Amino acid sequence: MEKLTLEEAKRINATMVTEDHLILHAANVSAAMGAMAQHFGEDQEEWEAVGWLHDFDYEKYPEEHLLHTEEPLRELGVPEQDVRAIMAHGYGICTDVEPLTNMEKSLFTVDELTGIVQAAARMRPNGITDMELKSFMKKWKDKKFAAKCDRPLILKGCDMLGMDIKEVSAIVIEGMKAHAEELRLTGKE
Repeated sequence: MEKLTLEEAKRINATMVTEDHLILHAANVSAAMGAMAQHFGEDQEEWEAVGWLHDFDYEKYPEEHLLHTEEPLRELGVPEQDVRAIMAHGYGICTDVEPLTNMEKSLFTVDELTGIVQAAARMRPNGITDMELKSFMKKWKDKKFAAKCDRPLILKGCDMLGMDIKEVSAIVIEGMKAHAEELRLTGKE
């Protein structure tokens, strides 16, 4: 395959991922990655596809996350740079693949950040549709809110990107807003 498309990423992911919450997480990360690609002037669809496919082996191998990803994706023809980005999102947790490119650093950062954005949006009557950065940052600062999301890891990713948490959060929120229906974040659920 010359380029990983979003359609192909969804097809590949569906061979391993069936749980609704994991599919929704893939959609959230995909939306965030598309926004980050726009920010960096990169290929939006490729970044969205990588975001969709990043947890390819998680449902079947949660205790061995990313140990069952690299070879199967290569065998399916997923381009090397995309495989590497997926592997790099587990840096320091379950892989030693250091994020080096903006795509790799972005995936490392937004994977956890989308969890906090999603949780904050679900607390609002209109979901993410009218969420502003200021209200999100209040939730961000509350360490008890979405406590399972690794804030130090997110900040480490922001440092890798040379960006402030507010800047990255604003990009992610806007990216997720553009997909509010698909992400079930309109407040009508």
